[in-house]
Amino acid sequence: MKSKFQPYQIFVIALLAFLQFTLILDFMILAPLGAILMPELKIDANQFAKVVSVYAFSAGTSGFLSAGFADRFDRKKMLLFFYVGFLVGTFLCGIAPNYSFLLMARTVTGLFGGVIGSIVFAITTDLFEFNVRGRVMGTIQTAFAASQILGIPFTLYLANHWGWHFPFLLVVGLGAPVILLILFKLKPINAHLKIRSDKSPFRHLLATVRNPRYALGLSSTALLSIGGFLIMPFSSAFSVNNLGVGLEQLPMVYLVTGLSSMFLAPLAGKLSDSWGKYKVFVVGSIITPVMVIIYTHLDRVPLHVVLIVSVLMFAGITSRMISSQALLSAVPEPAYRGSFMAIGSAIQQVSGGLAAVVAGWIVVATPSGRLENFNVLGYVMVAISPITLYLIYKIDQMVKKT
Repeated sequence: MKSKFQPYQIFVIALLAFLQFTLILDFMILAPLGAILMPELKIDANQFAKVVSVYAFSAGTSGFLSAGFADRFDRKKMLLFFYVGFLVGTFLCGIAPNYSFLLMARTVTGLFGGVIGSIVFAITTDLFEFNVRGRVMGTIQTAFAASQILGIPFTLYLANHWGWHFPFLLVVGLGAPVILLILFKLKPINAHLKIRSDKSPFRHLLATVRNPRYALGLSSTALLSIGGFLIMPFSSAFSVNNLGVGLEQLPMVYLVTGLSSMFLAPLAGKLSDSWGKYKVFVVGSIITPVMVIIYTHLDRVPLHVVLIVSVLMFAGITSRMISSQALLSAVPEPAYRGSFMAIGSAIQQVSGGLAAVVAGWIVVATPSGRLENFNVLGYVMVAISPITLYLIYKIDQMVKKT
């Protein structure tokens, strides 16, 4: 029998989902804006990869630095502090006059935004039992789909008409009311303080990193992130310059894949709770590599082919993402939950940043804008998939024994 959520729990889920929507939108709009940014700022593929990866590296740095303190404060206060900083950084992106300023602004945004995801998942784990976390995370992750349905097509439209700065300013406008909701409506989340370790922040961090149980979870997080970041930064440029999707058609690609993800994310969450988190991950791990190979080998094709392949690829990615997050939430003990999530977020960001940089080295943009060696990224992602599947299997077995 399904557990029914209380009104306050529904509010928390909705708040975290909308917060994630603004966070993901800020990060994801860079990929579709790539086709506009590169010619406007007169930068090449490698420089654009740096714009993407600098966020990841700064987010990873702040994640490691905050890990020792993550379990020492009320999670509400942590969330409020980092979300305000994230919006300040996003505003700076919205007024960036050149490439150098944009790099600085993305660094600031990453320093604050990179920690928010770990706080969100720590709150989710604190407030919801393991047997419903798939549903909760599936709902929260609809923010990913919503950013594609509502955010990316709309921001692309705005960027095409009013310039690439405007989407960042839109994120700031959407995020400002969230600050008030966190401040006045969200209750303190401090139960973990009663069982807080007496270790210093540095020793608390070391204890988390040295725990073999946690190391296994963090390793799987790194590999999952590498796979995702290899292809995503260049997806819009690939669609426009290789697949023949027009800039005016690009929002349709994100709209259709987002609508499918809006349906698939809650479904993957429910199946993770009822059928099994590892089983859902296995299904996603079968679908994803097949569709990645097909996608990265496409050339100029009709729009409906691009849409079908993209929807199927995101079905696999969504299944892997939600099931693995729900499973990994059971790994840390309450006293180390914030630290584990913060380090996991840091590793996720750094791994993703490295993947984006490597992708920038592999992919070459020709004078016409066409991307060469994009299929190589698909091969690398497929090679990583079996290793990730094995690590998630080990984590599943470990969780079942506890």
